[in-house]
Amino acid sequence: MSTTPQPMSDARLAELDVEVLLRFGLPLPGPHRATLFGDGAVAAAITVDRLGVLPRALVFLGEVVRSGGTRYAAALPEPLPGPAAAVARGWLEAAAMVVGDATGDLLVVRWLEAVAAVLALRVTHREATHGEAKP
Repeated sequence: MSTTPQPMSDARLAELDVEVLLRFGLPLPGPHRATLFGDGAVAAAITVDRLGVLPRALVFLGEVVRSGGTRYAAALPEPLPGPAAAVARGWLEAAAMVVGDATGDLLVVRWLEAVAAVLALRVTHREATHGEAKP
């Protein structure tokens, strides 16, 4: 019997509840955190990609979290530009429920950087295969 996980489509990944993954994946290392940084980062990247967010916006948000903390970033009126603001605020509010110190904030930063890296790969692949970036 194989325990190899089956690949999921973008549509299936986009259905994952990233906020729940944050609440369960941030507090303790283990399988929930692995899922957060794996499927959860991909799901988040798909979500913000569909909303036209650039990877640098996520990196910048990570710097805001690094400087001011997760709770501070969650209170921003527009943590990511445009329609992605509400999505990012939901993620940050979910993270703020379980993050209580600078170590937790740095874990949120690492996750945002992982999402940015996945998003950058998606953009680069799309540009290489279609010859143009998504608007």
